[in-house]
Amino acid sequence: MAGFVSHFTNRLDAKGRVSIPAPFRAVLARDGFEGLYCIKSSHCSAVDAGGNELLAEIEKRSENFIKLSPDHDALAIALFGESENPKIDGDGRMTISEMIRDHTGITDQVTFVGLKYKFQIWEPEKFREYSAEAQKRALAMLSGQAPAPSQGEPV
Repeated sequence: MAGFVSHFTNRLDAKGRVSIPAPFRAVLARDGFEGLYCIKSSHCSAVDAGGNELLAEIEKRSENFIKLSPDHDALAIALFGESENPKIDGDGRMTISEMIRDHTGITDQVTFVGLKYKFQIWEPEKFREYSAEAQKRALAMLSGQAPAPSQGEPV
């Protein structure tokens, strides 16, 4: 299976770095993106991360807005102006920035969660809580008891 799958929890080192799981690094290498692209999730306390496939999805969504309009500019600021491109060192580690810490609440551990075309960076306890609710929502959608999310929902 191609893409980011599963989830992994790793500790930060004394310098605030964390090892990106090897399977995720392999996906990034196949994707060909230099480093990592990170943005705050618009709907949860996680940071969305990935490479060219994530950027392509963002660009596809932003094409729905007229350039030089207030809506396009707001979207561009949120998705590009507030983004980060952390480097991955030779040992597969990235530094957890202040933006990531502030948005997620990460202190000493990081949970990486695969979502096929992207992965998310979570504070482990917040991920456990969110995952429990996500499982309930997914089961309701699959059983036809809840409406599936619309195409217009955030990335």
